[in-house]
Amino acid sequence: MATEGGGKEMNEIKTQFTTREGLYKLLPHSEYSRPNRVPFNSQGSNPVRVSFVNLNDQSGNGDRLCFNVGRELYFYIYKGVRKAADLSKPIDKRIYKGTQPTCHDFNHLTATAESVSLLVGFSAGQVQLIDPIKKETSKLFNEEGLLSSPGQASSPGGTVV
Repeated sequence: MATEGGGKEMNEIKTQFTTREGLYKLLPHSEYSRPNRVPFNSQGSNPVRVSFVNLNDQSGNGDRLCFNVGRELYFYIYKGVRKAADLSKPIDKRIYKGTQPTCHDFNHLTATAESVSLLVGFSAGQVQLIDPIKKETSKLFNEEGLLSSPGQASSPGGTVV
């Protein structure tokens, strides 16, 4: 490609460029395939939490990853930092309508390849125990929540997709 400065050839690979339609940017696979990108909101932030557990299964891919984005909770096989997880195929995905997940953690002591307990805390004070491998909801604690008045119990209302 010739330049105006002296006709030298530049072998530079561009990672982004702008056109009248907008900005085009080269994204890594993990960023490009991220499900349901949450738009930036300058007034409030949606904290993202990540939890890991090792299930010691026979296939060698015993690590599992759980993270939340806004009102959605995802559960994936984690293959390490060198191999990107296929974010289009979660093991379990839950969308909550009433409140949003704010924290979660696995029970590492009882985790097996067939079952794992995940405790999820919500913005309204509820705590839910789920098994993302079996796709079961075991228990909901503090159903009243911290923000609801007596007689108006609100459950997290998660749906499994």
